[in-house]
Amino acid sequence: MTAAADGRTMTLTLHVWRQHDRETPGAMVRYDAPGISPDMSFLEMLDVVNERLQERGEEPIAFDHDCREGICGACSLMINGVAHGPEQGTATCQLHMRSFAHGDEIWIEPWRARAFPVIRDLCVDRGALDRIIQAGGYISARTGAAQDGNAIPVPKVDSDRAMDAAACIGCGACVAACPNGSASLFTAAKVTHLGLLPQGQPERARRVVRMVRQMDLEDFGSCQLYGECQDACPKEISIDTITRMNRDYLRASLGREGG
Repeated sequence: MTAAADGRTMTLTLHVWRQHDRETPGAMVRYDAPGISPDMSFLEMLDVVNERLQERGEEPIAFDHDCREGICGACSLMINGVAHGPEQGTATCQLHMRSFAHGDEIWIEPWRARAFPVIRDLCVDRGALDRIIQAGGYISARTGAAQDGNAIPVPKVDSDRAMDAAACIGCGACVAACPNGSASLFTAAKVTHLGLLPQGQPERARRVVRMVRQMDLEDFGSCQLYGECQDACPKEISIDTITRMNRDYLRASLGREGG
């Protein structure tokens, strides 16, 4: 009995998007991936494939990664047409090969959105998300020695919602999954987590106006609340945050606040 037959390793066929740079047209390239352990993460599987490519003197596949713990949001891959792959509430680095079967064909692509131009292979430029955050500015609440948590009256329901929104890792899966390529869930998460806390109130109106305006200046599409964004989000952030952002933006705009 072979290793593949007894379930200890798998043989997979990968179809990977290869693109030399922004200007060069890309194409899907097929790679055979034998001897893959089901206990590997998806990124570890790509590491093995790259080691074999380098041993043959071929160019390795470029892909983004950093913490590999579902925290940084760098692992931005479309896997079989789904952002971050088949498991919900999971970043690509947390996806294990046991989610696939021996003999499977896997299609691996970069995020597909106008606002995320491909840099090389599976790497995209997500600088638009950084510019949205920068547009939000800072908070003017004084900082210093840690204050006793009980001294800041925050209703538990608000603190829970703020923490849920703050879980956003900025991976951009919501944009890639949205049929319109909207960044509304990302922007709403960043607006909401400060908008619910006392520390975020002084700049609340200005923040939402500036961030939404910056989002509109980038090459993102409009939000029609399809819901694919929350399904693709590895932190399962709700589209309720978009409703809150829209309400705050409307109030700030009608009040001529935000500057």
